Amino acid sequence: MKPHRKKTLGIVIFIAVGLSTAIGLSLYALSSNIDLFFTPTQVAAGEVMPGQRIRVGGMVKEGSVQHSNEALQVNFIATDYAHDVNVQYNGILPDLFREGQGIVVEGSINPAGQFVASRVLAKHDENYMSVEVKEAMDAAERQRVMGQPPVESATQDQEGFK
Repeated sequence: MKPHRKKTLGIVIFIAVGLSTAIGLSLYALSSNIDLFFTPTQVAAGEVMPGQRIRVGGMVKEGSVQHSNEALQVNFIATDYAHDVNVQYNGILPDLFREGQGIVVEGSINPAGQFVASRVLAKHDENYMSVEVKEAMDAAERQRVMGQPPVESATQDQEGFK
């Protein structure tokens, strides 16, 4: 092989290794920021590992909101009308948060089985509901009415709740 071809081959190999490393590091960094979306039915079915960071969407169950008198802690139940998830949140709730309201909560399941939220997102107007939440609630309603199995696939929520 001629010297200029060896040099060109070396440059091509160097660029390929550098590009592969950059792509690998980017994918690793992005994988830690992805939150999967689950319904209360999927959480109740045990599809979520304790400590795994997820999003759960549903409705705030009527009569379930309990505010702490001494701290900003709030406990409530998120439901898809088939199953419920107990949620604990420490912080200030959004202004639009109320019972019967569509919400998405971000956080993780603790070893005791309670969902500990790090963020609570409420819908911004009366006509909007996240596509994932609407599909999950429709599936749960079909299961409740007709006995059909719920959709059991987690989808990635890349844009967040608007």
